[in-house]
Amino acid sequence: MGLVCKDDGWRLPDELWAKMEPLLPARKAHPLGCHRPRVPDRIAMNAILLVLRTGMQWNALNGSGICSSSSAYRRFAEWRDAGVFGRFWHEGLLEYDRLEGIDWSWLSLDGAMTKAPLGGEKTGPNPTDRGKGGVKRSLLTEASGIPLAIEIDGANRHDMKLVEATLGKLMVKRPTPSMTRPQGLCLDKGYDYDEVRELVAGLGFTAHIRARGEEQRDIRELGYRARRWVVERTHGWLNRYRRLLIRWEKKADSYLAMLHFACGIITWRATGLLE
Repeated sequence: MGLVCKDDGWRLPDELWAKMEPLLPARKAHPLGCHRPRVPDRIAMNAILLVLRTGMQWNALNGSGICSSSSAYRRFAEWRDAGVFGRFWHEGLLEYDRLEGIDWSWLSLDGAMTKAPLGGEKTGPNPTDRGKGGVKRSLLTEASGIPLAIEIDGANRHDMKLVEATLGKLMVKRPTPSMTRPQGLCLDKGYDYDEVRELVAGLGFTAHIRARGEEQRDIRELGYRARRWVVERTHGWLNRYRRLLIRWEKKADSYLAMLHFACGIITWRATGLLE
């Protein structure tokens, strides 16, 4: 019998590995036919997850006893380019939709800014951090907070400028809205522009744009249900993956791959797979 790996936070448990392994590209034979034994895929993936969870630098893996930093990063780049992490998230959404049902009636979209000390693609001066380098991630969730789409840009990019790009990055096919099944899009006051309203309406969404104080008042006095907060909670879930809290990747596609990996884990957990 093989060793049973449970969910300890930095290694993929058996249930998640069973979903990830079929997505990996076929191994390419070494051109010389003589090479050191290849690090097993699962060990390399655990090393990548450790970097994602802790925010440690790749070179620190050399002292972890898991695998070398060069092997882990080489495998990460290979799987990033093959779209493995995005497909992992996509498959999780399909499974969640099958078991629980994606709630398209009330979507929420919001941005969050994090530090990017090394700069790189799609970073910019953070207006709330004395102009230091930062990145903005724009996140779309369904009514329960399951992530559906994500986009990144410089921290100086206004939230409203990322609406179209974020809605264009849906990881699963969106059902057609109708009179009986409308699709609301909850946004905060930072998106209160005619341009956003026209864009959202043109895509078949009903915009619900409200200030934080107005929303809290209606919840307290009129008994309305809070809806937009779920996207803020999901941003909080993402921040638990310390590699996302401070961006160290200079390449935008590397940072997006880490985001996709984290969103995939969040989504697969919501299916009840790990219970």
